[in-house]
Amino acid sequence: MKEYLTEGHQIEVKSVSTRHQMSDFIGLPRKIYADCPQYVPDLDLDVRAMFRPKKNTALEFCDIQPFVAYRGSEAVGRIVAIINRRANERWQRACVRFGFIEFEDDTEVSRGLLEAVGEWGRERGMQRIIGPLGITDFDKEGMLVEDFDLQGSMTSIYNPAYYPQHMQALGFQKEVDWLQVRINVPQEVPARYQRVAQYAREQVGLHVRKMTVEELKGDYSQRVFQLLNEAYAQLYGFTEFTPGQVRDFVHKYLNVLDLRLVPVVENEQGELVGVAVTMRSIADALRQSRGRLLPVSWFRLLKALRHPHSDGAEMLLVAVRQDYQGLGVNALFFDDLIPIYNQCGITWAETGPQLEDNMRVLSQWKPLNPTFVKRRRCFGKEI
Repeated sequence: MKEYLTEGHQIEVKSVSTRHQMSDFIGLPRKIYADCPQYVPDLDLDVRAMFRPKKNTALEFCDIQPFVAYRGSEAVGRIVAIINRRANERWQRACVRFGFIEFEDDTEVSRGLLEAVGEWGRERGMQRIIGPLGITDFDKEGMLVEDFDLQGSMTSIYNPAYYPQHMQALGFQKEVDWLQVRINVPQEVPARYQRVAQYAREQVGLHVRKMTVEELKGDYSQRVFQLLNEAYAQLYGFTEFTPGQVRDFVHKYLNVLDLRLVPVVENEQGELVGVAVTMRSIADALRQSRGRLLPVSWFRLLKALRHPHSDGAEMLLVAVRQDYQGLGVNALFFDDLIPIYNQCGITWAETGPQLEDNMRVLSQWKPLNPTFVKRRRCFGKEI
């Protein structure tokens, strides 16, 4: 436990060790974002599951500690410290990550939270603090630094504009930036994609198909994540997904995915060479739930999944086997998804965060006249 003094009052940062403190940790965003229409909350049950080894097999190779900042008895900030031992070994770094950071517009609160993580990390041999990051590359990452007027999503961080100002004031520097790509869905597949998709089918021998629920529950999900492990190996901070993590992700997302929107590409031998995971946006339903799955909000969420009214889609990820990159796999995805989006009444789509220097990925959207939005940043500092 650390104490930090401010003008006229005291900030106390406590490591979460009781049910009451965990409730304060989970409930704090409802106060920070009480009047913010752009914020999309995490589900309370998902946040609790992150700290439970039976629900989160990544804790087999990660150390994790949540903290809450108090002014008297009032919770005014929160943060999570994470040491991903596999990532540190993979990238030869001694880093403690911070995530789930929320705080009132008070530098003493943000300083207290980040210093608590830094001290916790130093005690365990860490030399640098980086974040916001999660345990894995599929967790929310990157503090929003632009476009605070745009609505957030289920899979990305939203934060107030004062957050990055605090980071800079506290001496944190840019590690990496991500951008998100937003497109308006065209009525017809662009001619360039049609030509390349035809080439991929006729000359390379590739085809698109959709997975079944039974396949995802079985071995095919392991094949998908093995492809992700190979395709994302060089991305910032990435570590391979374990079989246990694969089961966690399948359990979490299977019931919210419309498999029509999840094309896979196979070659003539039936080998998986590409996968695209997209889903209709349920941000409005999550926002109305305020993170709580009470009977009314549970009904709204189920209604959004089964009888969707959103006209937007989240393009969560695209992965292509390295030896098939540049052979038309991405064009096959566009050729497949654009007609389905039109059938479903989806008029716009937005990707997850894409590294700003990954020009090969960012350039693939050019025929769709994309806009690049929601720049977000991972900050770092020596401790």
